[in-house]
Amino acid sequence: MKIFIDNHKFRYEVENVAQLFFPYEKFEIIEGTPDSADKSYICTSVADELKASAVLEDFSEEMTAPKASDSKTDETMLCRLLYDLLNKYTGIDIPWGMITGVRPVKYLRSLISRYGREYAEDHFLSVYRVQREKLELALTTEKYEREILNSSKEKSFSLYVSIPFCPTRCSYCSFVSQAVSKTKHLVEPYLDLLCKELELTAELVDDFGLELESVYIGGGTPTTLSAPQLDKLTETINRCFDMPRCREFTVEAGRPDTVTAEKLRVLKNAGVNRISINPQTFSDTVLESIGRKHTTANTMKAFELAQAERFFTVNSDLIAGLPKDTVESFKHSLNSLIQLGTENITVHTLAIKRSADYTEQGLVTDAEDAERVGEMLRFAQNRLTESGYVPYYLYRQSRMVGNFENVGWAKPGHEGIYNVFIMDETHTILACGAGAVTKLKNPHSGELKRVFNYKFPYEYIDRFSEIKKRKEQIVNFFSELQ
Repeated sequence: MKIFIDNHKFRYEVENVAQLFFPYEKFEIIEGTPDSADKSYICTSVADELKASAVLEDFSEEMTAPKASDSKTDETMLCRLLYDLLNKYTGIDIPWGMITGVRPVKYLRSLISRYGREYAEDHFLSVYRVQREKLELALTTEKYEREILNSSKEKSFSLYVSIPFCPTRCSYCSFVSQAVSKTKHLVEPYLDLLCKELELTAELVDDFGLELESVYIGGGTPTTLSAPQLDKLTETINRCFDMPRCREFTVEAGRPDTVTAEKLRVLKNAGVNRISINPQTFSDTVLESIGRKHTTANTMKAFELAQAERFFTVNSDLIAGLPKDTVESFKHSLNSLIQLGTENITVHTLAIKRSADYTEQGLVTDAEDAERVGEMLRFAQNRLTESGYVPYYLYRQSRMVGNFENVGWAKPGHEGIYNVFIMDETHTILACGAGAVTKLKNPHSGELKRVFNYKFPYEYIDRFSEIKKRKEQIVNFFSELQ
């Protein structure tokens, strides 16, 4: 599909709006205006007025609006013209309107802070075309999220530790993780260097007087590690960091087939107070279709083992929109988690990322899939609310089925504070391991500086000297703050 950009610099924003309605379309972006040879196109232009036009199949229409006095308003209004035009052409109502960012709740909070709640609500509804039910969800989430954000202090930081190994790769996964069957020989040398990086990081924390709020060991699947390996990792963290003041220590035990009593005992003895057991669904048919090698029976066993260790919080993920999942089977999955007494439930919407196997397989979704997912999410919101859960964080991803959202739900007191801190970019996140990205937050200016580690375990091992060298960026950052 051709998109013409005439006399403006809003190419990125215009393309994002078009992508909402045509998620699998490849756009050809052309500077200028169409000529008589162009029979199918979208065009946005800025002159004496703002104009969006489209000639698509038997549809031909344009919409205009007065030009504003500033470029930012022109950008917003031009995108809204295009949104309204494509909404009329496709008949598709996007739940979050023309908001394409990852953090709609953060944006809502900033509007409320600057202009007041009434202005923020009107802006979401009338300017960005957000549906009322999504605005209400964002407002409720912002309320609970704010309580966690306010607990962060100027010197606060969180620690992320990456274990980029999994039993197998799921079909929907886009993370940098390696199937352990192919990379088993890398695990021990990787873990040795990871512990060294943690020691180096802890020295910097002490040098600058940073205060630890939360630790999150993610991946991949951290419980792919053996019990002795988990013990080595958690011992290093407990020895190097001020864990008595740490409020939350999370380990992803995401794949139920990697959970054993011995591993959970190691984690509990190490002070881990929050684990994630992520079934994604309680349908064995769906599990098989997405490349998960565990069964519902494995999930139930993992919960039984976790409950025996009495972790303070167990989190579980479900994904709405998985192939072969029906509304009824999704309801069964959610009800199963609630009946198990799961304190924290994250409801994701399937996102078909470019690097996932599903994309290589040519999987696409349509309006029927979006309707199915919408019904799943409405059920989840109603069922979780009536069961005493509250939404405490929310984010969006590109290429989500139906352009919906991911929401973390928790029983009060069981919110995952790391999730809120990382999503809001509240304070510094010091990240260790392959694929980890440290985010250094200036508490005065709000500036974020990122320090990247190498993505793959073999790179991390082979170039660890460079990893150590990059720690100088952290030193320089905090030295300038003093």
